[in-house]
Amino acid sequence: MSTINNRLKTLGIDLPPPGPPAAAYVMASTTGNTVFLSGHIAKQDGKPWVGKLGKDMNTETGKAAARSIAIDLISTLQNHLGSLDKVKRIVKVMGLVNSTSEYTEQHLVINGCSELLFEVFGEAGRHARSAFGVAQIPLGACVEIELIAEI
Repeated sequence: MSTINNRLKTLGIDLPPPGPPAAAYVMASTTGNTVFLSGHIAKQDGKPWVGKLGKDMNTETGKAAARSIAIDLISTLQNHLGSLDKVKRIVKVMGLVNSTSEYTEQHLVINGCSELLFEVFGEAGRHARSAFGVAQIPLGACVEIELIAEI
């Protein structure tokens, strides 16, 4: 079993089957040695995890939602590549947080994803990142995250 699969097992993470795209796009696209993953929205019990940070959700709940997205992103990578061992490093993460105009902890929400990527991929999981507050995300989801990886 690979080191990454061992880490997932140690963390008690079973990767769910990757979800299909919700519109006219693909979930992953590779060019050269770079994999681009489409934005994944937070889900809870298989349905969009709906909410707005600063209104009906707090930072810790948003962070949990971002962590759940990281698991889905890893699942999509596994499905697209056939093996997580092909991942050389996580290059960039971009997080969108459905939040009020007064909410300013988007960066802390996206830590839920970033911290798990580091736990799973080790140093190769450290990445550049952007975190934005947005007025709305498709289906009312609280968080959406996309990822770029080097293979």
